[in-house]
Amino acid sequence: MVDDTFEIGGEDEVHRLGFGAMSLAGSGNLGWTDDVEAARRVVERAVDSGVDFVDTADMYGNGSSELVVGEAVDASRDDLVVATKGGICKQPDGDTVLNGSPAYLKNAALRSRVRLRVDEIDLYQYHRPDPHVPFVESVRALAELRDDGVVRHVGLSNVTVDQLEAARDVVEVATVQNEYSLTNRDDEELLEYCESNGIGFVPYSPLDKADLDARAEALDEVAAAHDASRYQVALAWLLHRSPVLLPIPGTASVDHLEENLAAADIDLSDDELDRLA
Repeated sequence: MVDDTFEIGGEDEVHRLGFGAMSLAGSGNLGWTDDVEAARRVVERAVDSGVDFVDTADMYGNGSSELVVGEAVDASRDDLVVATKGGICKQPDGDTVLNGSPAYLKNAALRSRVRLRVDEIDLYQYHRPDPHVPFVESVRALAELRDDGVVRHVGLSNVTVDQLEAARDVVEVATVQNEYSLTNRDDEELLEYCESNGIGFVPYSPLDKADLDARAEALDEVAAAHDASRYQVALAWLLHRSPVLLPIPGTASVDHLEENLAAADIDLSDDELDRLA
């Protein structure tokens, strides 16, 4: 079996298969989900089932996802890492606007801290670089948040290797969060860099469902051998691909959550990994 855990920032050990809370927001990511109680139950079940890494963002439902997480679980627990992100504003028409100004990021982190009901955010990630703000200035704001005790670890999202290296000259970077999956491996170089430097790589869209059909034959053969679904195999592949990968599949359904978590028990053989390569 592959390594089950990873130490974020070299300090906080978590099980590598986490939970992404974007699905807990409402339609278009603009506000509350239609069933807030059901959303809370999903988070509660995830944590009760052993998930100890939960990822959200202030733009998910304009803060509603953070509120659901903060109400569903005690995000200040020592055995739970709750990550959030800042730097993208959701507009009423559904469009997004980037804002990486230091003042905005600092204020966004303070608001996230209130919604999550914590004194210190475990992992705060710069959601996406703002081309109108020097990248290092944005990162320096996160470093100051860490120095002030607002956040424990700093992460980046949607970055390049060059940006990650520039950020590491300013602050210790615990994680990066970029798109990566069985069918989307554009950031192999970034993954290899993270692996070489002990940085967690949180792959968003870890299932990339729209493109799994392109690998249907191999996926279905492997899935049949494990009495699993192609989606479970795609998650298991990520866990086998690199010990720094921390997949965060999201769902608003308890049943779907349990299906996702079962992927951690799938032990892929070398031959199966070759077929999925």
